[in-house]
Amino acid sequence: MRIIVTIQHPGHVHFFRNAIGELECRGHEVHVFARESSVAVALLEGYDIDHEVLAGDADSLASLAAVQATYEAKLLRRARAINPDVITAIGGVAAAHVATALRAKSVVFYDTEHATLITKLGYPFADVICTPACYREEIGAKQVTYPGYHELAYLHPDRFEPDPAVLELAGVERDETIAVVRLSSWDASHDVGHGGFDDPREVVTRLEDAGATVLLTAEGEPPDDLAEYQLETPPELMHDLLAFADIVVGEGATTAAEAAVLGTPSVYVNSLSLGYTAELDAEYGLLFEFNDEDRHGRALEKAASIVERDDEPWAARRERLLTERVDVTNVIVQALETTARGKRPEQPSAATNPG
Repeated sequence: MRIIVTIQHPGHVHFFRNAIGELECRGHEVHVFARESSVAVALLEGYDIDHEVLAGDADSLASLAAVQATYEAKLLRRARAINPDVITAIGGVAAAHVATALRAKSVVFYDTEHATLITKLGYPFADVICTPACYREEIGAKQVTYPGYHELAYLHPDRFEPDPAVLELAGVERDETIAVVRLSSWDASHDVGHGGFDDPREVVTRLEDAGATVLLTAEGEPPDDLAEYQLETPPELMHDLLAFADIVVGEGATTAAEAAVLGTPSVYVNSLSLGYTAELDAEYGLLFEFNDEDRHGRALEKAASIVERDDEPWAARRERLLTERVDVTNVIVQALETTARGKRPEQPSAATNPG
């Protein structure tokens, strides 16, 4: 089969990279196209994934429409030459539009309920929309749900084993209490009007006072007074660091969920709640989300208490999660192969998880 994978964000590289390898091993022809993004392209190169960049990165919300139009036009031209059986993406606006124009099949994966612009533009054109079972929106007959999270496509233990060498690269010792702080840029279309921390400096100070060594990672440039905490490790090693951290405190839902499925407690500070962050909080106690107006202060109290106490059964909670949630790479491969053959993908269950 001929399969096109489209990449518009660093997280999309992680999500699809194992599936790309699996599909190629099964004899399929996989073409990867991306929009320019320094981190996404660095990840594609770091994982040695052949790819072609079709358009630049939008530097503002105002330029997003123009960049998207250029990207779709170039993707259509390249896809017409390839004649794909199926096109896939996360969000999938361009993928669904191009597949419709070429009468190919499209499979869209998504887990972000509040990204209504993307869903309104993409969902009506998609053939199959795969979402975690905890996704809060009912999409209709196109929807296929699975018991898992995007992060389990690349952080399931069948797919990932953390490398302790990352600690030396980060300049920390294994016996230190490590706190990773993640700051968001708030420039995505679905982030408008929302926020996280009141004062990032206070977050760092509170964690240090509790006894943690703080490592900062930020989308874009960090605040000037926190530049000394900025982490300088290759982006493909970030998950290794999350696995060895003692706590992750941040504004980004993806990073919070990544830490949680690795068994590292995460404190998620954001005015937005998602189906998967709520489930990781309520069902597994591996993520603690703070969304209301006093989220900053309450989150810092929780983060400090986690650092100061070391008697929570994080590993046991993760083991339960892994028995109840699937390896999502298997979901991706099955959905693409089945849809390309003109059939509806099966609804996976935890019992089908080979891990």
